[in-house]
Amino acid sequence: MLADQILRFLFQLQLPFALPDGISVLDVHKDTAVQAACTAFYKKYYSQKNKRKILLGINPGRFGGGVTGIPFTDPIRLESACSIHNDFAKKQELSSVFMYEMIEAYGGPAAFYKDHYFSSVSPLGFVEKEKNLNYYDSKALLQTIQPFVVDCLRQQLSWGLDTHTCFCIGEGENYKYLKALNQEYQFFHEMVTLPHPRFVMQYKLKRKREYVDLYIERLKG
Repeated sequence: MLADQILRFLFQLQLPFALPDGISVLDVHKDTAVQAACTAFYKKYYSQKNKRKILLGINPGRFGGGVTGIPFTDPIRLESACSIHNDFAKKQELSSVFMYEMIEAYGGPAAFYKDHYFSSVSPLGFVEKEKNLNYYDSKALLQTIQPFVVDCLRQQLSWGLDTHTCFCIGEGENYKYLKALNQEYQFFHEMVTLPHPRFVMQYKLKRKREYVDLYIERLKG
């Protein structure tokens, strides 16, 4: 079952290299409450092995996947949109707010997750000085992370995910890195970019509906 493969992957994640000084890993999947939330979520939406397309973000953030263990899903959306009760502190994450508005426009969580699978270039997140750190914002981290990224992608694609199209969440550095990686390893036939939801929520909030429509157009195109 796909859900079991996903859960096994998440619960066994670990970095195979030492982190640069001042940077710590954001890995919540060893926590029993997170494991319970992930199990409920993936058993609910990934029990059928449909040919799903992958959407790759940067790395988990502190208030979304860094709390629930589920990419782009904060505790509020996990309960209100996915109907999965949890006792996590009910703080919202801007990216999750956007993604679940988009998911609702797509047809709701069941319809969206039947067709798609969220992950990240680095499925583990990073923190520096108590703030989120993107994998590409540290030169030292960027120089050491590629074997981990490649191994994680290979594991996930081995489940039978659709390798024709990869949706890259982020049109800047994340796309630049992923495009170069794909040129070297030929994971996907094509790469399609999507604006990062945090960018939309911080800088284009008045045009949010346009970006939701853009996501739907590209995902269904």
